Amino acid sequence: MSQARDQSWVSRRQFLKESAGTALAFQLGWQNLFAGESQEVVTPTEPIKLFNGKDFSGLYTWLRDTGHEDPEKVFTVREGILRVKGKPMGYVATEKAYRNYHLTTEFKWGEKTYGSKTVRNSGILLHATGPDGNRNPWMASLECQLAQGCVGDFIVIRGQDANGAKIPVDMTSNTVLGPDKRTRWSRDGEPTRYSGKQFWWSEHDPEFEEWIDTRGRWDVESPLGEWTRVECFAKDRTVTVVVNGTVVNECYDMFPSGGKILLQSEGFEILFRRFELRPLS
Repeated sequence: MSQARDQSWVSRRQFLKESAGTALAFQLGWQNLFAGESQEVVTPTEPIKLFNGKDFSGLYTWLRDTGHEDPEKVFTVREGILRVKGKPMGYVATEKAYRNYHLTTEFKWGEKTYGSKTVRNSGILLHATGPDGNRNPWMASLECQLAQGCVGDFIVIRGQDANGAKIPVDMTSNTVLGPDKRTRWSRDGEPTRYSGKQFWWSEHDPEFEEWIDTRGRWDVESPLGEWTRVECFAKDRTVTVVVNGTVVNECYDMFPSGGKILLQSEGFEILFRRFELRPLS
């Protein structure tokens, strides 16, 4: 066996060993992840409108400084639209935890940017676990990024449980390095375990500069002022993201494999007209 092949085999063996460790953590940890919280984890058997277009039934809000109180009306519902002002930081969350689902959201950007010159930013937090605000102000989760030019990127958010122990959010994705030496998803790429860096969607423009309301050359999100559809397929320990009908990212060996679903308030006004689950077909 050549030295290169030998090194490749050692790397693959190490990867499989680490994956097995993650799988064991999944088997042991998922059973107790909601221990003490009496949190039922629901697998949809019929369509569920997480946002009913009228009010916050089945949802609740959380803000960094005021918790469940929303004195500044950061989150409002009007004419079938869920409006998120963007400031202060926080989220609107599902009351229930879910796993094995097809999530569909439709969003577009509002008017408020608060003078920022960088790209409009928000996200969908999947498999959110632990106490509210345990990652100040987020929950431990996997973020599906909604920032301009980055829609569909993955970010791992690790947090703490009620006892202060780390919630070991983890995932692996097949990636390739772009000309900017950053990872992008590729179905035929190398297995890459999360190590603290954002996992960019497949066609992230390496020359894209993150200035407000600019676009990458291959962006599939809708132009400013139009609705963008983002779908997340969470199947067992795999999450696949589809933006306007195009598969843009995927990860596997995901831990945890279920939890609450959160929509961020992260510095820019964002509107949602659709937020619903369907069973996996």
